[in-house]
Amino acid sequence: MSGTDVNVFESTVDSYGPRPEPAARTILAGVDGSDTAMRAAAFAFGMARRQGARLVVTFVACHSSLAALSPAVASVLEHEATVRLHAELRDQIRSAAEELDVPVTFVKTFGDPYTTLRDSADQCQADMVVVGASRQAGHRFAGSVATRLIRSGHWPVLVIP
Repeated sequence: MSGTDVNVFESTVDSYGPRPEPAARTILAGVDGSDTAMRAAAFAFGMARRQGARLVVTFVACHSSLAALSPAVASVLEHEATVRLHAELRDQIRSAAEELDVPVTFVKTFGDPYTTLRDSADQCQADMVVVGASRQAGHRFAGSVATRLIRSGHWPVLVIP
């Protein structure tokens, strides 16, 4: 299957590492490939390992804000870039789960990052959410995903710089 045959808009769930204990706590980490998100995932792996928790890593595929205005070629390139990013993240998560012996569920979904992470955390009954801090200047005014998750007040949210 080539990268263009993969549907980036289709949700997937993969499990790696050992089976989680039935009573294990659940930590959810949101990843998007950014440096801060990858630091958040690394922190969440360490926390899950130390606490004997299971880790749910969620990658939210979403269109860029200009996707509606871009020509078809740009949309195809964006799709292929997302497919490559998902594959890289999946491989890194699988490798870390096996190396650190942490039970991990890797979820790929499509949608608004805040809404999807909130729903994923509720669905997996997360005890904590770990995300990276936003580096985008506009989020100081509009609110970042991390800020919106904190304001929802459903679970403790740890924001990694």
